[in-house]
Parts: sequence; structure tokens; C-alpha cells
Amino acid sequence: MPHVSITRLRIRSYRFMPSFAVLTWMTTRQARRADGFLAGSLLPDRARTFWTMTLWRNSANMKRFITDGAHRKAMPKLLDWCDEASIVHWNQVESVLPDWVEADRRMRAQGRPSKVRHPSAAHRNLSYAEPRMSRAASI
Repeated sequence: MPHVSITRLRIRSYRFMPSFAVLTWMTTRQARRADGFLAGSLLPDRARTFWTMTLWRNSANMKRFITDGAHRKAMPKLLDWCDEASIVHWNQVESVLPDWVEADRRMRAQGRPSKVRHPSAAHRNLSYAEPRMSRAASI
């Protein structure tokens, strides 16, 4: 069954942006080549906030992706780079990406904050501003 993964990250300082951009490029490249990757989208939001949406053939494919390569290398760095980070996953019948409105709705209703070392006041309860959805790009 197709598996959707949504992440939301806010980079806490511009000084982390160059390294974040490089790892984002590497991770995006890894995703496009990963077994079971069906589709994806990146959404640069305001205030150094970035969303990812990926669709996988199943959750096992997604789990293999996150524990390997550039993605695995990036994960520990996000503990220091981010002051907000959250994730939500679900299975669906359709093999197409949901829209960003649905991604935001699911994040608020079912998402969970990820561990960060310097959390913002909005981190724990996912009380972030509504995302600006007009800048999404395909992976």
C-alpha cells in the first residue's frame, strides 16, 4: 500500500543554511534513485522552514531510505540545526501525492515533534504558522 511521509523543518539560523542546502540536494538525489520511491515534493516556506512530501511503494521502502546514505548522514545534524522539526506518515490507497493542504492538516492532527536541542516555543505543540504553499517543487 502506498506510504506518505511528510516532514517539516525550521532551520534556526542562516549560518546552517549552506550545509543544509548541500545535504538537501544530496538527500533529494538519493530519494529519486531509491527503490520504491514513487513521487515527492519540496516546499520552501517562510522563515527558513522547509517541508518534504514523499510517496513510497510501502513503508519498508521509506524506512530503508531514511536509514541509508545522505539521509542518514543528515539526521544527526538536524538536532542542532533545527528549532522545529516534525513528521507524519500514513498509508493510502492512491499512488499520487496528496496536496499540501492535506499534508498540513495531517501534520497538525497526527504529526509528532522530532527531537531538537534548541526547540522554539512552537515546537512541542506544532503551533506553526500556516504554510505558504505556492512555492512547491517536484523532487
